Amino acid sequence: MVLDEFDRLLSDSGYQIVSRQLESMLAPDLRNLEVPRATVYVVDAHAARQATGALLGNILDHYAGARLIVVGDKFKETDSYALLRQGVKGILNYDEAREQLPRALPLVAAGGFWVPRPVLSRFVDSILSTAQGRRMRGDSPAELSRREQEVLNGLLENLANKEVADRLHISERTVKFHVSNLLAKFGVRRRADLILLCYQRRGAGT
Repeated sequence: MVLDEFDRLLSDSGYQIVSRQLESMLAPDLRNLEVPRATVYVVDAHAARQATGALLGNILDHYAGARLIVVGDKFKETDSYALLRQGVKGILNYDEAREQLPRALPLVAAGGFWVPRPVLSRFVDSILSTAQGRRMRGDSPAELSRREQEVLNGLLENLANKEVADRLHISERTVKFHVSNLLAKFGVRRRADLILLCYQRRGAGT
């Protein structure tokens, strides 16, 4: 999607739009690119998958709670899984973006997901089929301390560590400690896995 089209689509969204044309599409350059802070990042994934991954990794390294939407040309399901594991919250192909991007933006900004339901469902199933996923499915929230539950609630709202710390009046270092404990207890390595599994369990009524 060209930048002019992107600007046109979101001109009435209520967001301040800052478009940036990247000078280099080489993964090392994208990994070291200076990234501004934004409510939502919309990344055009027309470049090679490695380059897109480097740019997303750079954003998440700078802002762990970043809300990311990736727009591209007909994602394979395995590509969508890789994006979700990396922390992407919205996935749209170019045709869908023309209609859906203005609606996806506020939802992702609020901490939600904008991913085709069948893709998200199969992704969750793929996590649950692993040993870690089966272990998490059997875990009880009662095993969490009160503070861990409060931190988990913040993660489920897609808050960054600093935002959770401010809400709970604790240090960011303490939040990181609780996040590490949560990942260990649930047997997952990434926040995205933890969030998706918790939403799946809530949806199943467990």
